[in-house]
Amino acid sequence: MSRGTPCMASRGALIAIGGHEDKDGEREILKEVARRVQGGRLVVATVASSIPEEYYAEYERVFGELGVTELSELYVNERAEASDPEKLGCLENAAGVFFTGGDQLRIASQIGDTLVEQAIRRVWEKGGLIAGTSAGASMMSDVMLIGGASSESHRIGGIHMSAGLGLIRDVVIDQHFAERGRIGRLLGAVSQNPRILGIGIDENTACIVEGDEMRIIGEGAVYVADAADVTHSNLAEAEPNSVLSVFDMRLHVLSSGDSFDLRQRKPTAGPHTSSARRD
Repeated sequence: MSRGTPCMASRGALIAIGGHEDKDGEREILKEVARRVQGGRLVVATVASSIPEEYYAEYERVFGELGVTELSELYVNERAEASDPEKLGCLENAAGVFFTGGDQLRIASQIGDTLVEQAIRRVWEKGGLIAGTSAGASMMSDVMLIGGASSESHRIGGIHMSAGLGLIRDVVIDQHFAERGRIGRLLGAVSQNPRILGIGIDENTACIVEGDEMRIIGEGAVYVADAADVTHSNLAEAEPNSVLSVFDMRLHVLSSGDSFDLRQRKPTAGPHTSSARRD
């Protein structure tokens, strides 16, 4: 993403959730999803999972408790089903689509460049909400992380990436971020392609993207890695499995209330509440 170039244009909102969002307590993130569908129909897309019934039953309960009474499920077991009139009809006049967790490659390979994907985009382009947790967050970027070691420094050749759905352009999204120690693989991903921003989302934390602005909610942090000004890396010369060396990488850490301009690549502090000092 070149500086000064918009990352996307859309009338709807996107909510990318880092996984394990609270379903029984305050439920801040899922309340935001419910609020944004404003009493309309929410489609729960269980495409990422091999056990869709369990995912759907859980979200049916939670969203029902949050006042979303009109829900339907979208599941695509085989890619050929992505042109099924019944599947497409499920998305007509929907107020939002919520992607559950599972395997992000399954989402991209089953519905990418299909009539179902087109129908989902129409929901978004008409002002509807697209939200996703875990795998459902990773699939939103145009470059998608599908594998790589966690909890260690990045080793060259250890990352596997694929094409996502590209709802948020020129970024790569990783989830369960601090909990699974994924900073190394995110830095490796943006070092390979400094044009993109790396976004790492902690559990029970979400990015709300509207236009070029990304706002943070939830209890954890969102990490933004920017390799545009990197002055050195050993990617091209080092042997496979060598530890990545990279200089002048920029890293932002944002918490609830903070925002980030995806066009200008600049963070803005939010109205944080600080506790009183103890003597």
